[in-house]
Amino acid sequence: MNYSPILIVSGEPNSIFLEIFFKVLKLKKIKSPIILISSEVILKLQMKKLKFEKNIRILDPKKLNIYKLDNNSINLINVKYIQKKPFEKISKKSNKFIENCFQTAVEILKKKHIYKFINGPISKKHFLGSKYLGITEYISDKFFSKKNCMLIYNKELSVSPITTHLPLKSVAKNINKKLIIQKINLINSFYKNILNFTPRIAVLGLNPHCESIDNFNEDEKIIKPAVQKLKKKCKISGPYAADTIFIKNIRKKYDVIVGMYHDQVLTPLKSLYEYDAINITLGLPFIRISPDHGPNERMMGKNLSNPLSLIKAINFLENN
Repeated sequence: MNYSPILIVSGEPNSIFLEIFFKVLKLKKIKSPIILISSEVILKLQMKKLKFEKNIRILDPKKLNIYKLDNNSINLINVKYIQKKPFEKISKKSNKFIENCFQTAVEILKKKHIYKFINGPISKKHFLGSKYLGITEYISDKFFSKKNCMLIYNKELSVSPITTHLPLKSVAKNINKKLIIQKINLINSFYKNILNFTPRIAVLGLNPHCESIDNFNEDEKIIKPAVQKLKKKCKISGPYAADTIFIKNIRKKYDVIVGMYHDQVLTPLKSLYEYDAINITLGLPFIRISPDHGPNERMMGKNLSNPLSLIKAINFLENN
């Protein structure tokens, strides 16, 4: 079987990602050739700090089609980064480097020779600022994709928030029938086209117990009509109260639970599965996955970080 290459951007240089990356190379026999976009300087500093040894092979991003790739060495596209200290606190100093890494990946992905992409974590505060809600929106913008959806995937149960990294006070005014229908259609298509089955989808209400003391009840006026319209082509039901949907005997009836805001669905999923989940962006012309963890600079260099989410990300891309 021919395994197509996986392109990886290391993301924030002052993070745990390279530690996790090294652990994966040690623990897992990866069949797909891995191409890492990062800095050779940072890579060598991290390897020395973590006592990891492997040859580095520098690739020309404009000539990827000429290489015979394997994972005997780290296949690196080197992006220059001047770092005065080996390990610093996360700040805006890394922004240009991170932007150059992503831009290199975008140019490669647009040529359509590679269609599997993983990115390491970035700092939303320092790198994205107020321009993008999250890396999902940042990458979607690079490909002029206005329709996108965050799916936190686990084989047993996945979740998706209709709004992503919004302050809670802004959620109600940012949900609407059109947006709910658009995102659930992306989820349904992904499961049918990539995973080859029609998912059972539960949709959560916005308000506690799907009730509101206000005259305008979003669950009745927005969410319920969206669910009714989607029933024509999806296995879907709701809205349901968020406080009971994750009980074992209830959640096992569904493949995906769609919530109205980030923590409504991500908190229970992480409580159930911890690192056994991956973040997939739907709506792009390639499969984009991010391991479901942040930069976690406090753990840098301690060699204690869990590589399971990155292992799951690579497994998913090798099998789909």
